[in-house]
Amino acid sequence: MTFTLDIKPNEKQAMFFRDTHKFIAFGGARGGGKSWAVRKKAILLALNFPGSKALIVRRTYPELRENHIVPLQAELFGVARYNDKNKEFTFPNKSKIRFGYCANENDVLQYQGQEVDFLFLDEATQLTEQQYTALTACVRGVNDFPKRVYVTCNPGGVGMAWVKRLFIDRRYNSAENPEDYSFIQSLVTDNAALMESDPDYIKRLDALPEKLRKAWRFGEWDIYDGQFFEEFRDNPDHYKDRRFTHVIEPFNIPKEWEIYRSFDFGYAKPFSCAWWAVDYDGRLYRILELYGCTSEANTGVKWEPNKIFREIKKVEEEHPYLKGKNITGVADPSIWDRSRGESVAEVADRHGVYFTPGDNKRIAGWMQVHYRMAFDDEGFAMLYVFNTCKGFIRTIPLLQYDEVKPEDLDTEGEDHIADEVRYMCMARPIQPVMKKESNPVLDDPLDLHKKERVRYDWI
Repeated sequence: MTFTLDIKPNEKQAMFFRDTHKFIAFGGARGGGKSWAVRKKAILLALNFPGSKALIVRRTYPELRENHIVPLQAELFGVARYNDKNKEFTFPNKSKIRFGYCANENDVLQYQGQEVDFLFLDEATQLTEQQYTALTACVRGVNDFPKRVYVTCNPGGVGMAWVKRLFIDRRYNSAENPEDYSFIQSLVTDNAALMESDPDYIKRLDALPEKLRKAWRFGEWDIYDGQFFEEFRDNPDHYKDRRFTHVIEPFNIPKEWEIYRSFDFGYAKPFSCAWWAVDYDGRLYRILELYGCTSEANTGVKWEPNKIFREIKKVEEEHPYLKGKNITGVADPSIWDRSRGESVAEVADRHGVYFTPGDNKRIAGWMQVHYRMAFDDEGFAMLYVFNTCKGFIRTIPLLQYDEVKPEDLDTEGEDHIADEVRYMCMARPIQPVMKKESNPVLDDPLDLHKKERVRYDWI
């Protein structure tokens, strides 16, 4: 029996097919033809590696069935046998394509002990990092087949942090090899088939609210719908001049500047400690941080309070930014709780690490953070972060609004650094940044308003 596979990929899909990295991400925007590419690539692998095993995963079974199982049943009719009980296709050459879903954290348990050669995570930002880690552990075996993980993704979702870290920001821990990772950006305009079959689709994307349009139409990872700190910018081109960026290059701290320490306690979840310099204008600079997080997002290192404060004291005695400085500490008021015996604050005192209770008003605190992140007319903010503070840079852009309390932050996210920042901002409250109102000069033949017009054009 002869089987003809009808494949006419666009340029980006062809790049996805040819890529031989161990971890390959494809997407970035809606309508880029990601699910089609997953199905075709899975078939190609099954045919080219007899006896191989592939696993295609989505968050829910209905999504899995609609996007993959039903289309493949039609395409592979008479070629591969589908077993609905096992949710798998079996090819004459003994290759298998299996299907799975992970709606809940515990759903990954069903894959423990399984071995697959090729793993496809479709719409991976809908999966948590814990689910990703558990599933990728299944990619193993003693055969000679290449072992690969294929990821499709869009900005936003519960798993955006780990996807963005690995494939967009390319920030890796010691166990990850940067050379193993590849990202192929695909936009709706790359999908000629969709543009032909549904020419109005791009118009519908353009009609979306600005943040959704930027994420779904243009695949921007730094801003998306529901982002709590949408003001945050990390622009390496302006690390030195500090305009329209919150992340900047480190510099020597003037000895006259005040130094603060902010702290949020955690054990199973991360703790966060940061040191801040305050300039003559009251501007905050996050100059150093100690973030108690493992390589997995939102997972604490489980340090006992004694160890935490020993490390904090060591940093303050040895680091050139802090050595010999008078440091004012502010912390989550809950560390003074003595209901279970000695309080965390008392442990800190024993180590010579002193705090005063931070103001824990959430809405007022978040407004103070927003005030400080706002840029003035010249592009300067009242809060900056050294580019060495990786925890802040990773977690702050990913936090979302609470769906029930729209003025508050969703506490299900990795919010420990944000809480610690809030205590610091409430310790040095400011008024909102007031921007000058000006009308654009549209016609000025005598160049009487040249400065204003140039400024407007630049913005």
